[in-house]
Amino acid sequence: MTAAPSSDSIAQAVGTSGDVVRCMGLTKIFKDFWLRNRVRAVDKIDLDIHRGELFGLLGPNGSGKSTTIKMILGLLNPTAGRISVFGKRAEDVATKKMIGYLPEESYLYRFLNARETLDYYGRLFYQNRHQRKRRVDMLLEMVGLEAVQRRPIGEYSKGMQRRIGLAQALINDPHLLILDEPTTGLDPIGTRQIKDLLLELKSRGKTILLCSHLLSDVEDVCDRVAIMYGGKVRQRGTVDELLTVQDKTVLETSHLDEDTINEIRQVLIKRGHTDHQFNQPRQKLESLFLDIVHQAQEEGVATAGAQAGGRIAEFLSDEHGEVYTPVEDSQDVLDSLTAAPAAVPEVEVSSILKSEEAAAEEASQANSEILRQLSMPQPQTTEPQATPSQAPPEQTPKPKGPVGDKSVLDGLTGDGPGPSN
Repeated sequence: MTAAPSSDSIAQAVGTSGDVVRCMGLTKIFKDFWLRNRVRAVDKIDLDIHRGELFGLLGPNGSGKSTTIKMILGLLNPTAGRISVFGKRAEDVATKKMIGYLPEESYLYRFLNARETLDYYGRLFYQNRHQRKRRVDMLLEMVGLEAVQRRPIGEYSKGMQRRIGLAQALINDPHLLILDEPTTGLDPIGTRQIKDLLLELKSRGKTILLCSHLLSDVEDVCDRVAIMYGGKVRQRGTVDELLTVQDKTVLETSHLDEDTINEIRQVLIKRGHTDHQFNQPRQKLESLFLDIVHQAQEEGVATAGAQAGGRIAEFLSDEHGEVYTPVEDSQDVLDSLTAAPAAVPEVEVSSILKSEEAAAEEASQANSEILRQLSMPQPQTTEPQATPSQAPPEQTPKPKGPVGDKSVLDGLTGDGPGPSN
């Protein structure tokens, strides 16, 4: 068992630049069978993701987002360019324990239930039984799957599978969380919970790379975004920089009566602002939907689906990092498992070897005797001669057919003189 990396070790790995992920001139070209360039999926992109940042990677299908993520994870080798993750190469195995990944499709073992799934992934990170149970309980409560934790994953809906997929991505308390379409298949309640969870993880110092087609989700939670098309980054920047319309002004106030609106309109016309309009504000459909659902939950209406997510798991470290102390000293356990076995006395070893050699020799002799007997020719059997002291063996009478005279049979077959007249 190794303790979770502290914030000092992470800062040392990231370096002075503060970039958890950095891509320089990153290019990926897929070739055909004849090694000819077939698809240029990623074309000389530059990316930098800062520590503690929620970064959004956007683009239509086929723009190179998933390919970029796989190269950052070390699952694909770039054709050209360089990648650094925590100040090391993307292929470095030591960095994998600090990364959590939720792919676009959740590839889970459908015959395991939620608890067994999370326990399995906890074992992959060498967590002891006490630590695994503690984290599994917290994560199941956090993603709202406590009531269905014993059901097989194969019976889960798409949204419930995304929830358990997010939980397995957090089982190792990662410092870099990479999410590819995390809200796919989720209802509006689950989508809102995921967005709130991402904001909470960001406040605890996590670095998050979010890839999504739902632009409203990215707009609500991301600090910076990069928009890709055709394998290139077309535009990047903060959400405010990209979305702020510089040539318009929005005035928001409490309800105005008609007379006040007319006075304001006259002032705007006098100032030369003839292009204006007054409208009633509208709330988002998401807000209306969530208000209705929350009201039903307060009334105690039952549901068969996933429950509302609980509080965030306590083990997910804040910006200072968490150093986990197991119940028993893990170093002592490792020492006992790796210690050399006690030496066996020489006399006992020699006696054991001699007894084994004797048994093997005896078995070999027995096998040779069996083979010799099987290979010997079998003697011809003769009828035993009766002795005066022995009575002749009892002869079994031969059954008689419809013709009892043997001379008749011999005559018919030509072997005898035949019957006499």
